[in-house]
Amino acid sequence: MSVRVTKEVVRWALRFCSRGSLGQHRSSLLTTSIKDKSKQLALILGAGQSQTSLSRSLVSSVRFYSQDGTHNEDSEERERLSSSLPAEVQSDDPASSRPPWMSAFMDHLQGCGSPSDVLDLTCEYSPTPREVSNCLTHMWSCMKKLTDEQRRYELRLMFEHHAFDQLLQEAMKNVRLVHSEDLAYSLISMINLGVPQGSRVVQTFLRACQENLNDFDEKGLSILASCLENMENSPNVSALKDGMRLVVEAQLPTIQSVMSLQTMMRVLGKDTPLHLKRKLEGKAVSMKDQFSLPNSLHMISTMVTLGFHSKPLLDVCTNNIRENLNGIPFNRLFKLLLSCRDLRYRDSDLFKDISDYVASVIYMWTNKQVVLFLFVFESLGFCPDALMEEFAEKVIADPDALTLKDLLCVLKVYSSLNYDLQHRRQQFLDSLCQVLESYLPKMSRFELLRAVFSLCILGHFPSAPLEKLLKESTVEQLQMTSPKFLENQSRLLRMLDLCLRLDRPALSRPLTVPSSFLVDYTPVHPSINSVLSLCLRDVLGDEADRILIEEEVVVENVYFIDAVITKPLPNQTSVTEATSPPAESSQRIAVLCAPPSAVCFGTSRPRGPLAVRIRHLRILGYDPVMVTEQGLQFMSEEKRKEFLREQIYPEHHGGQKQPEMEQLGS
Repeated sequence: MSVRVTKEVVRWALRFCSRGSLGQHRSSLLTTSIKDKSKQLALILGAGQSQTSLSRSLVSSVRFYSQDGTHNEDSEERERLSSSLPAEVQSDDPASSRPPWMSAFMDHLQGCGSPSDVLDLTCEYSPTPREVSNCLTHMWSCMKKLTDEQRRYELRLMFEHHAFDQLLQEAMKNVRLVHSEDLAYSLISMINLGVPQGSRVVQTFLRACQENLNDFDEKGLSILASCLENMENSPNVSALKDGMRLVVEAQLPTIQSVMSLQTMMRVLGKDTPLHLKRKLEGKAVSMKDQFSLPNSLHMISTMVTLGFHSKPLLDVCTNNIRENLNGIPFNRLFKLLLSCRDLRYRDSDLFKDISDYVASVIYMWTNKQVVLFLFVFESLGFCPDALMEEFAEKVIADPDALTLKDLLCVLKVYSSLNYDLQHRRQQFLDSLCQVLESYLPKMSRFELLRAVFSLCILGHFPSAPLEKLLKESTVEQLQMTSPKFLENQSRLLRMLDLCLRLDRPALSRPLTVPSSFLVDYTPVHPSINSVLSLCLRDVLGDEADRILIEEEVVVENVYFIDAVITKPLPNQTSVTEATSPPAESSQRIAVLCAPPSAVCFGTSRPRGPLAVRIRHLRILGYDPVMVTEQGLQFMSEEKRKEFLREQIYPEHHGGQKQPEMEQLGS
């Protein structure tokens, strides 16, 4: 009998045995006995094959994970199994491993439009190991084209189909006979199709990938990395990732595709050793001329996944993005900003360009999308002037379009960034208050507190929300707040009390915060900046006898002032000679040193809390002078002194003060 006829008979015998077994038992792959599978394989290998050797090989093939010395032992088992098979069965080339009457299998496969069609096809033909991989890949390709509802229906049909278990059994049985690329394609297809990650077939494929990892080329590694990226952690997955780090490091010089490199970087993750991250960075920078716009966007999010901040790589990507902003969809722009936040990367030019672009096409975005942009800009500490201006116009035109969540976010952003709409400020605030009052019956007590707090930061005190917040029933509810939220709630109420006392808004009736929320508060304040302290003393110099300087002053038990300089008015020779009260006979200059988080990024514009402190210090009779920590750090000593002299002695410099630290940088 010819080899071709023998092979055909063996395959038909296998189909008959497998179908009979599946039709009678229909059991899960996890509970299928090794003994039954040994009997099925005996039909392929022939009567002369040792049953003991078969069982031993199968047990080795489904071991759940490998580490240390088990790899070599299993490699020997793999070679023994491969060498015991007939030459026709060992080959996975379609042309050599199937008879002529099956040469149309791949053509029929391409005509299948659903996973069930593929499974029906496997009932008519007996696919080779390579074709089994093609079947799994085509099943997932079909599934990707379906709607969610169609996908759920097809998945149910697929898992109920009697040939699905048989296909997975074939895949697991021939796992050692396929190329590495087919291993990766089969694995990612099974995961995407919803085969349980802890199942025997998936764990067997993971094990096979470990054994063949050195045979994976760039494409195979990229596919495998895409699969592992979405898999739950397990001993096999962890062992495979550890092996991939070694293989990627060895193959790094030969990688040619930017997308493949990014996929490998993502799967290696934050646990990657720093020296390997540096090598990946160098490889990526060397390929910068190949970066497309999607590559640049994807690279920034990849750095988040890798847990690595690479300034050279980020600069390359952001320059590419800035040149191609038009047409980038919302989700990618939003993800880009989130990635910048996670990496603590700030580029004022990039942020400004995005703000200008979104503002120019604001008619394309929904309120929810614009609010999300504003939210992430606020978390970056950047004030998108153009976007905030355009969105304010949109709110003024149609305030009722804001949902409650939108409203709370808008109030938080505009108060936190201290954005001044100038002549449209009052109209904008009135529009927001109009919407706020319409939501009062629906708001929780804490949402109301947040909204009122934001308005107070902006110096706006609407009567209706304040009265509802401070009425007895609401106060009682606030007192029942969970302890984990109590500290934040008390902070907001203390600031509200301070604003009511110092700003003295014109209300229909006096309102105060209950004293029960204001007790037992001991603020922790920083010490004065040492560079600022030395610079101030050098500036005052010989005038210490007529000018007083106090450091680390606390006002209202809340506001920290780095230094208070008290100097006599022009008609007084010294502070000590003044007969009037200090507020009338002298000038008090409050010098504030602002950390980077207290000002908007790229400017010296104070953010909400610092702006309120400056406002209240003016009410208390101080002349605030703000300097920034970055300004003190990067400007020369002579320029620092010159700036402070102009603030302390404006009469010697034309009688006008400079704007707060603009000249000193930010």
